[in-house]
Amino acid sequence: MSKEEMKIGEISKPRFEFRSFGQDFDEAHFRMARLSMPVPEKVWERYSEEIYILSRTNDINNTKIRDGKMDIKTFVQSKDGLEQWNPLMKGEFPMKASVLKEEVFPAFKVEMPNLTKDVYTYEEFMGIIKKHPDLQAVRVNKERYGYMVNNTICEYGLVWINGALVVTINSESTEIEDIKKTIKDVGLEGVENINYLQAIKRVVGMIDKPLANE
Repeated sequence: MSKEEMKIGEISKPRFEFRSFGQDFDEAHFRMARLSMPVPEKVWERYSEEIYILSRTNDINNTKIRDGKMDIKTFVQSKDGLEQWNPLMKGEFPMKASVLKEEVFPAFKVEMPNLTKDVYTYEEFMGIIKKHPDLQAVRVNKERYGYMVNNTICEYGLVWINGALVVTINSESTEIEDIKKTIKDVGLEGVENINYLQAIKRVVGMIDKPLANE
């Protein structure tokens, strides 16, 4: 069976991903940039401001909000140390209470708040999050640089988590062996695979564990 050719910014089968967070991936970034094939100009540099909603009782559903739109991904499986995530829900504010009851709060795996309105604005939703004892909203600003190595979609990024700067680097593809080769080629063998949800929880103190290199 032929391998799927990865294309940045296009929908593919669910991908496996290696990602790590720390303070210094300069050498791996240098190698990634040198090994990369040309990529579309739109992914040379990307900037975004997002809000992640953390739940103390959930580590399998990753919820973020960007430009008034909510995106929830759910953990599917781990294979050879790589993680696979699938889209679970996409929504936009204002959001119906029925969606919050049936999709959003069940993904947080927390006690359901009392929803008295039919529709909630972004500001009203964030007010609910702020009051909930098991939920926390975290500001995440990203500055990302895209590459393509061994037919895997790669990036190096500067990430500010509530203002604290950390560095991330990743490789993702539908093909596990291509990711493994990329990890080896850029010098990331033995580095811990950490997803965004885990990294943010570590930075804000919800998980007492360091990042890959501090």
